[in-house]
Amino acid sequence: MSRSAGNPESASGIVGWYLFLTLAAAVFLLPFVWMISTAFKTPEQTMSFPPVFIPDPWTLRSFVEGLQRGLFGLYFRNSVVVTGLCVLGAAASSSIAGFGFARLDARLKNFWFVVLLGTMMIPATVTLIPVYVLYARIGWINTILPLVVPSFLGTHAFNIFLMRQFFLGIPKEIEESALIDGCPWWTIFYRIFLPTARPALLVIMLFTFSRTWNDFFAPLIFLIDPQKYTVAVGLSFLKNPYGGATDWGPLMAMGLLSVAPVLILYVAAQRYFVQGIVTTGLKN
Repeated sequence: MSRSAGNPESASGIVGWYLFLTLAAAVFLLPFVWMISTAFKTPEQTMSFPPVFIPDPWTLRSFVEGLQRGLFGLYFRNSVVVTGLCVLGAAASSSIAGFGFARLDARLKNFWFVVLLGTMMIPATVTLIPVYVLYARIGWINTILPLVVPSFLGTHAFNIFLMRQFFLGIPKEIEESALIDGCPWWTIFYRIFLPTARPALLVIMLFTFSRTWNDFFAPLIFLIDPQKYTVAVGLSFLKNPYGGATDWGPLMAMGLLSVAPVLILYVAAQRYFVQGIVTTGLKN
């Protein structure tokens, strides 16, 4: 018989924590529920007071008007292209760099790994001006290259750290057996280590997808042509540019469509996400 079963104070404490967590979850979910509700309201209901949570009647007017404004079909396509390339680049570069830090011997390897982790403490705004000047001089402004190329160069230190920790957890005897059989390092990485790193790779791809899909700052800075904007930037076009009243229905409808891919991906890959975090560990 467990201790909590015979201890009323312990059982009541557990119930209290569950009630507290339920209330906290409801508070955090309230803005999302309001967004869904507003997306299906009529213009009169969005501005009514007191607020109406359940639309009556339900209407798809906001979705139709939102898709007709601001070239949202084009924005979604741009986001898919940029996000897909960033996910591919992040998975490739972080796995290669993480394998090198975990398994290959090199002078000052640990020192450079510490330097890499130190870059996580540098805010992106600090390097914005020099990075913009660099991209301007090589002619990358108003192209997707500043948004995509850094992902292929291993610029996200956390992804490399995650892959290094995962590869450190693989027994060393596996690579020693492969080396004795004459396998080169690239074959060991591609044939042995990479297939086992699928959970960690899925975590990196999930993080990269969420970060890139929701990124507003970088597309706004490096892109000039509105037809090259992503969804995050395109949503700002639904606000009233003159400071007047905003039609919140189309804005909430397009916002709902923009967060839907991230929510679906998180729900579909939740098991792999937890597995990747648990199996990564903190081995030195």
